[in-house]
Amino acid sequence: MGRVFLCHLGGTRIFVCANCETPLTNRNELISTRFTGATGRAYLFNRVVNLCFSDVQDRPMLTGRHMVRDVSCKTCSAKLGWIYEYATDESQRYKEGRVILERALVAELESRVEKDAEISN
Repeated sequence: MGRVFLCHLGGTRIFVCANCETPLTNRNELISTRFTGATGRAYLFNRVVNLCFSDVQDRPMLTGRHMVRDVSCKTCSAKLGWIYEYATDESQRYKEGRVILERALVAELESRVEKDAEISN
């Protein structure tokens, strides 16, 4: 197997995989903190990188039936949440293409990339 290519969205506060600290997204991509996952509190993000996706599943949720894919870390394969592919209820369509990350499975850190850029200037 070759080297894993990882993306970084930048930002001063980033969310990383709690297991291996692979960068996933930043605070600017955060849409809402008012979601619930299997492990408790969960966050909805506009854009998340460095993920692997499962097959599409039809899943009944508190807000109706949704077509979702589980998402896992590209580096360590830890399950992190899910992405909404399709919502059957019109009022839930804003979630489509957006990613849920479960709070217990990610960590929020101060970005080292931004710090390195400040030091070099």
